[in-house]
Amino acid sequence: MLKRVLLLLLSLMLITTLLVGCGGGTTEPETPEETPEATQPEAEETAAIKMAMVTDVGGVNDQSFNQSAWEGHQKARNELGVEVNYVESNQDADYLPNLEQLYDAGYDLIWGIGFMMGDVILEAAEQNPDQKYAIIDNAYGDTPSNLVGVLFKAEEASFLVGYIAGKMTETGKVGFVGGMDFPVIHGFHYGFMAGVKHANPDVEVLVQYAGDFNDAAIGKAIAIQMYQSGADIVFHAAGGTGDGVIEAAREQGKYAIGVDRDQNDLAPDNVITSAMKRVDNAIFNIAEELKAGNFPGGGTVVYGLEDGGVGIAPTSDKHVPADILEETRAIEQQIIRGEIFVPDNEADYNANY
Repeated sequence: MLKRVLLLLLSLMLITTLLVGCGGGTTEPETPEETPEATQPEAEETAAIKMAMVTDVGGVNDQSFNQSAWEGHQKARNELGVEVNYVESNQDADYLPNLEQLYDAGYDLIWGIGFMMGDVILEAAEQNPDQKYAIIDNAYGDTPSNLVGVLFKAEEASFLVGYIAGKMTETGKVGFVGGMDFPVIHGFHYGFMAGVKHANPDVEVLVQYAGDFNDAAIGKAIAIQMYQSGADIVFHAAGGTGDGVIEAAREQGKYAIGVDRDQNDLAPDNVITSAMKRVDNAIFNIAEELKAGNFPGGGTVVYGLEDGGVGIAPTSDKHVPADILEETRAIEQQIIRGEIFVPDNEADYNANY
């Protein structure tokens, strides 16, 4: 009897052992610790390019090339995300300290607006070889690698507005008012005279330089004198001094031709066209190259009719007859193809016209 009981107990113990060995327990398996995901490094934010400009004495609201330059900066801010700023100069002595102020502020590219700043920009570039600089309306024989000069074939746009003036004058007299007697302004002067002569060789061109880019009173006085001498259209390349030319045209009921930007808004009934110099586009283009890592330092970039760097104002059709505008467009293509020579100095003008 005892032997049977012992055998039964042994059998029960064996069955229990087999059940446990086969996983018959009810304990849930431990959940393995989750392996943390590899932390991805955050994309490094690219710092915005910083670009600023120093105006000449005309100031940022000169209705001319300083204003156009600032519009180019604003376009770079809006379309390229460039951080922009400007410092105004009240006198020539402000140029160097203004450049130093922007250098100390850490701007990637510093612009000087106008050939009057040519020497100080060059000096700054040579003293700060790791700083990038650019200048409007100036070029150098030996340009440092951290500096780029930007020039415009202003004579080409001036030829076109000269042609318009030569075709539209009713008195046979037109005028040209220059700011200061410098080579940059000579391009406007002789390009305009060549365009007038191409349109009508019998038209007389009155010429006077104001000796200043920021004296509207002088510009007005010169223009009034020209109108009283029989001119009915006066073209200016004189910065803020040219504002006086346009004011005189409005008061005298005559025509004026603007410069650098479309100046029709200054006197909608009197500014018939403008010889535009697309400083805004040049500033934007250089900013775009800088952002792409292709700063064109060490040389000069030149813009003309062929690449849209100069041209006549889009509002020209308000006052210029359609047939004259059509002729002007044809002449533009002839200039681009090299079929018409456009002078930018007295010697070339005298030799060809």
